[in-house]
Amino acid sequence: MSFCYRELISLFDHTFFDTHNTRLELGDDEPIYLPADGEVDHHRIVFAHGFFASALHEIAHWLLAGEARRQQVDYGYWYHPDGRDAAAQAAFEAVEVKPQAIEWALSASCGFPFNVSCDNLEGTVEPDRHAFRARVREQALRYLETGFPPRAQRLMAVLQRHYRRSPLTAADFV
Repeated sequence: MSFCYRELISLFDHTFFDTHNTRLELGDDEPIYLPADGEVDHHRIVFAHGFFASALHEIAHWLLAGEARRQQVDYGYWYHPDGRDAAAQAAFEAVEVKPQAIEWALSASCGFPFNVSCDNLEGTVEPDRHAFRARVREQALRYLETGFPPRAQRLMAVLQRHYRRSPLTAADFV
C-alpha cells in the first residue's frame, strides 16, 4: 500500500479544521506546532520533509495536548535536541511514551509500519530502543484497555475507514 502525506493532510483537515481551527502542513527541516497568531489565523502542525511517519508523530503530540498547551508554540514543552546525555535522554523518553503510543495506534490504523524514535543519534549515550519500545507498547495497550484520548479515537476511526482497517486489538502492538 502507498502512503501519501497529501491524503493524511486531507483526512486531518476534514476531521479537525472546522472544530479545532488546525491544519496539518508540510514543512522542511524541523517539525513544529504553531498556534494561530497575528499573521496566520489557524493553528499549524508542521511535519518534516513530507515523511508520513513525521506527520503521524506530530499529529500524535497534538492529539495528546490539552487546550492550554495548544495555545503555545510546540505546546510549551522543553525539547533538548539530538546530542543528549543519559539524564536528558531519560527525560526525553519519559515525555515521549504517550505520544509515541498514540503514533503507534495511528500507524496501525493506517497499516503503516511503526518505529519508535529515540532521537539521539549524536548523543553521549546509546538509547535502549528495545526497552523504550516496550514502554511505548505498554502505554498503547493501556490506552487500548482504558480508551485513547477522544481526538485520537476520532482520527483513528477516520484512518481505519479510509485505509480499510479493522478496529485495533492487542495484536496490532507486537
